[in-house]
Amino acid sequence: MLVFYRERLAFLAVPKTGSTAYHTALHDRADFVVTGPPELKHAPVRRYDRFFQNIFRKMYDTEMEIMAVVREPIDWLGSWYRFRSRQDRVGHPHSTRNLSFDEFVRAYMQNPRPEFADVGSQSQFFRTRNNGFGASHVFKYEHQDKILNFLQDRLDFEINLSRENVSPPGNLTLTDETEHKFRRSHAAEFTIHDSAL
Repeated sequence: MLVFYRERLAFLAVPKTGSTAYHTALHDRADFVVTGPPELKHAPVRRYDRFFQNIFRKMYDTEMEIMAVVREPIDWLGSWYRFRSRQDRVGHPHSTRNLSFDEFVRAYMQNPRPEFADVGSQSQFFRTRNNGFGASHVFKYEHQDKILNFLQDRLDFEINLSRENVSPPGNLTLTDETEHKFRRSHAAEFTIHDSAL
């Protein structure tokens, strides 16, 4: 999470959407930086609004506009799958090394999810509290030019991004049946992506 007080902007870090690269590029420019623990670095809109936004309301009588990035849902799960297939995850309950992507997505659709497939939800990340403040600027991950242009204009700052936290390659093939079931049972994930800039 990055907060730019003068510009009244909070950049929330949706996992697996390139947030680490933006943190690296902008941490010296930000007024408030949260890099850990993961529950705070990746605080969803509800948690940000309840705790962080409340500080700005009560102390400064102002609110930060919220921006975040959302990734196409199958691609997002693919990034998690590949990330958890790393060599250093072998033997860990999160490892996906000996699973196909199709098996991973089917496990993601279970309730409860097995530990290796329990990676959260982008649509849940953007949920607001009943009287809460939602995200003002939601960008599609695949439109990096729009993200960069928005931030550079808003911050009046040239951003040089490097690739970080990149997942290893992997086969992301899904059967038609699994993809259809996922699209039907997790339609909210596609709705939040489709509605982004």
